[in-house]
Amino acid sequence: MFDSGLGGLSIAQAIIERLPQYDYLYLGDTKRVPYGGRSQETIHEFVSEALSYLFSSGCELIILACNTASAESLRKSQQEYLPANFPERRVLGVIIPTAEAVSALGEVPKVGVMATASAIESGAFERELARNCPRSMVVPRATPLLVPLIEHDGLKYIGPVLDDYLEALQDVDAVILGCTHYSLIKQEVRARVSCPVISQDEVVPEKLANYLFRHPEIESRLSRSGDRRYEVTDLTSGAQAWANRLTQEPIRLDRVMIS
Repeated sequence: MFDSGLGGLSIAQAIIERLPQYDYLYLGDTKRVPYGGRSQETIHEFVSEALSYLFSSGCELIILACNTASAESLRKSQQEYLPANFPERRVLGVIIPTAEAVSALGEVPKVGVMATASAIESGAFERELARNCPRSMVVPRATPLLVPLIEHDGLKYIGPVLDDYLEALQDVDAVILGCTHYSLIKQEVRARVSCPVISQDEVVPEKLANYLFRHPEIESRLSRSGDRRYEVTDLTSGAQAWANRLTQEPIRLDRVMIS
């Protein structure tokens, strides 16, 4: 599993809890985080380096546990990088499963999307929702202050910020939390809206389980030795403490070079 930083650990832990039988390698590109604000070409370059590292480390399937990476690089990774480099391997993202979860709700006239500015500007959520919920209108809302507050232990200040962001989403019929960090504040969001709230840590693990069931040729290649590794491209004491808070258990981050 790959993320531009450590926020994807919330998705990773949810997947591990749902599918504990497999081996896992998590990679966070903490040296170059955040990816938001960078060009699509640069993001794809960074993602390609991470894919090469993870595939060379023995991974058969990679989850881009990052909405920015999924929005800006997933399609190009699947259509160009994989055929040229690892045609038998697979890369999946987190935006398509999220759109499918909205579709499963039934008729949803208006869908609110809370995400980073980069993910909103990419139009990825609109594209996938148009495929899965063609009659739904998308109300995008960039929420740039949430990640810094979440990462820097500022949850006690998050109430007024959420109230401001959600003011534009009060009349929607579902809200997507389109950033891996936001799973940590899903209850605060649910307390402020009267519609379903889609949190990716609740969606992606089940979608992955279903994918593996439908693709036994991939599932059969996944190793099962109980291995859990967490690697980052830059390591600080603050990053280690944040990782432990995200996973709610002590884990060890190891620093690696990927380029």
